[in-house]
Amino acid sequence: MKILLAEDQAMVRGALSALLTLSGHCQITEAENGEQALALLKQQQFDLLLSDIEMPKVTGIELAQWVADNQPQTKVVIVTTFSRAGYIKRAIECGVSGFLLKDAPSEQLVDAITSVMNGKRIIDPELAMMAIGDKDPLNDKERRALRLASEGKSTSDIASTLFIAEGTVRNYLSEAISKLNASNRIDAARIAQQKGWL
Repeated sequence: MKILLAEDQAMVRGALSALLTLSGHCQITEAENGEQALALLKQQQFDLLLSDIEMPKVTGIELAQWVADNQPQTKVVIVTTFSRAGYIKRAIECGVSGFLLKDAPSEQLVDAITSVMNGKRIIDPELAMMAIGDKDPLNDKERRALRLASEGKSTSDIASTLFIAEGTVRNYLSEAISKLNASNRIDAARIAQQKGWL
């Protein structure tokens, strides 16, 4: 089984890779961020993408969405330290097959991968219950603009990154601020991050 492991923390990536190698029958390819993982997905076919959520440049959710759109036969399992309802809901919406917390026992991960490869969906029950609650009010454009704003980028930087006009960026940000009842773009980004919507 060919597994692509996308994790930006080297120690965690090494531990997961060693664990999966020990479990046998796995060929692991490591990616140190979402951008590198995306490039690898475009070059070759994997049976499974095992990904963190919060990574620089491209998030685990964005990777899962790309796989759903372009390589639906590749299974996706998310492993994260963040049990935020918004993350879980968005992961489920993109068809992720598994969603586990990093503090779960290691044999649980191996069992989950086996189950996922056999066509099952494995989502920690506690996480699934959380996902039912909160509704994400942001659309993709607002989310992208807000994420860049949270990184401290100016309106003109965001505009050039997203290839849109500065006025459009201001509209996206003010919509996001209003939907989240925030006082400014930083406050909006903080709220959205806490909810797992960024």
